[in-house]
Amino acid sequence: MGSADDPSSWLDQHGDYLYRMAYLRVRDRSAAEDIVQETLLAALRAWPNFQGASSVRTWLTGILKNKVVDHVRRTFRTETSEPVDESTERGTYGFTTEGRWVGHWDQQSGPVDWGDPHTLMENRRFWEALDRCLAKLPKRLAAVFALREIEQMDTAELCKTLEITPTNLWVMLHRARRQVRHCLEIHWLGHRRSDRGGTFR
Repeated sequence: MGSADDPSSWLDQHGDYLYRMAYLRVRDRSAAEDIVQETLLAALRAWPNFQGASSVRTWLTGILKNKVVDHVRRTFRTETSEPVDESTERGTYGFTTEGRWVGHWDQQSGPVDWGDPHTLMENRRFWEALDRCLAKLPKRLAAVFALREIEQMDTAELCKTLEITPTNLWVMLHRARRQVRHCLEIHWLGHRRSDRGGTFR
């Protein structure tokens, strides 16, 4: 195996890592492979200008993130979107609708304690569970969730990239977050309960 400064070694040293990153974001094995190839080709062209301010893996990861965004932008418009009832999505899911605690979390459907988030982010089994839960989402929702929650793309940039309104983005994120939370609470935390919100298992 060559050194990190040898482009011929990049696929062996970083290929699996880059593929996992791409697949988690685009949910398509063939597309993830293409993105990795595009990343390595772009890196080869840019290699003479690489200044070494970061590690090669960090540099490759930055290129890959741009390729992921390009892919999502190209494919987002081709996926069929479901009609969304915004009044329902902005409704009372998870909240008490009557009595003295109206507007507060319903203990039967509100969020459960996930523990320390820093520990969670370092847990391999959590990422495996998240991968399975994202696979259950429609591709458009999975793409929006990945760019916002994993890539931390801000709202304005995300709306511009996907050519959607802030309201549409809010509705899609709300739906994706709700369904991913519900799925993880069952398949990661083992927390089962009745759910009136219409989410999947």
